[in-house]
Amino acid sequence: MSVFKRGEVWWYKFYFANKLIRESAKTTSKTLAKEAEKNRRRDLEKGYNGLATEDRTWRVLTFAEAAEAFLAAYGLRHKSNSASYMKYCIKHLKNHVGDMMLIEIGVDIILAYQKARISEKASPKTINEEVMVLLHIMRELGDLIRVKMKRDKTLKLAHEEYEGKALTLDQIGALYEAARVVEPKDDQKKNLGDTRSTMILPAISLALNATLRDSEARSLTWDQINFLKGILRVGRSKTPEGTGRTIPINSELRGILEEYRTWYEANVGPAAPELYLFPGGKNRKWNPLRPISSFKTSWQNVREKAGVKARYHDLRHTAITNLCESGASDETVRAIAGHVSQRMLRHYAHIRTEAKRKALEAIVSQSGSAAVTTPADDRAAS
Repeated sequence: MSVFKRGEVWWYKFYFANKLIRESAKTTSKTLAKEAEKNRRRDLEKGYNGLATEDRTWRVLTFAEAAEAFLAAYGLRHKSNSASYMKYCIKHLKNHVGDMMLIEIGVDIILAYQKARISEKASPKTINEEVMVLLHIMRELGDLIRVKMKRDKTLKLAHEEYEGKALTLDQIGALYEAARVVEPKDDQKKNLGDTRSTMILPAISLALNATLRDSEARSLTWDQINFLKGILRVGRSKTPEGTGRTIPINSELRGILEEYRTWYEANVGPAAPELYLFPGGKNRKWNPLRPISSFKTSWQNVREKAGVKARYHDLRHTAITNLCESGASDETVRAIAGHVSQRMLRHYAHIRTEAKRKALEAIVSQSGSAAVTTPADDRAAS
């Protein structure tokens, strides 16, 4: 047993499972510090011995160590985009609990994590997902915490599901106008910012006219665009149903893609089949052998310039809503958009008031009369 003083406060330190525990007892009393050390040691021993497991040494791993082992196994069984998101969650968890042993992480630590992430402006939905990842990595220890927090109704932070929105024609027009690049003179090129990205216009059109997700658009290569047949083929998608689907290229999208191909061949190089439509690179030094990492900056600049508050995914939402409003069958919508469950179809197809009005007016047209006779009118007629 070892207690020592730092300033006016007593601390304790000891080794547990070959790991040094050094913590403040948060007291100015040496007697209370010794008692705090005993309690801390007892809590660790309970955590180590309290559950039946084949490998008790796993519990004394730090979260960072356990997370690395988890990620190595996770990457073998899941797609790269899923593994990337898992790394993103774990990155934030490491910042707060990375040095803590798994048996040290309890309900109070998770509550503190929720509070800390809220102060960092993380959304409640994001925090909930990160906590679920933490508990999953903790295995049976996490199961016990999950049950207790669920019982106490502290497991998940309340949040509203964002259902997305369909943009109006005026909003779409404003986005197109803001995204369109007018080639500057040589002496003006040095003043160009990210708002001049030539790639954002076709990226917007691919979502609005072909329902492509962000990742689907960024991963397109030129051999997936067939101008002769007027179709594009989606590569790897979020779902098996979306992977490999073919989508007709409508007239608006065709015009934008052809214009973009002209720019591409003049500034990047020949539109060879194996090259990416949206090449990576910085400062206009393109590398078409790898795709652009994100449309985020260009999209943010365009929507701010257009005065439109929307996510990039709302463009796909708009396309699916328009398909539903056009009278396309569920099968047609799924063939174009990929996997869209019945629940998601209801989620996407927010039929606008005007579309509802037209549908109801069609009833009148079909009946052949806009007048409804009342009983009083009948008597007068007789």
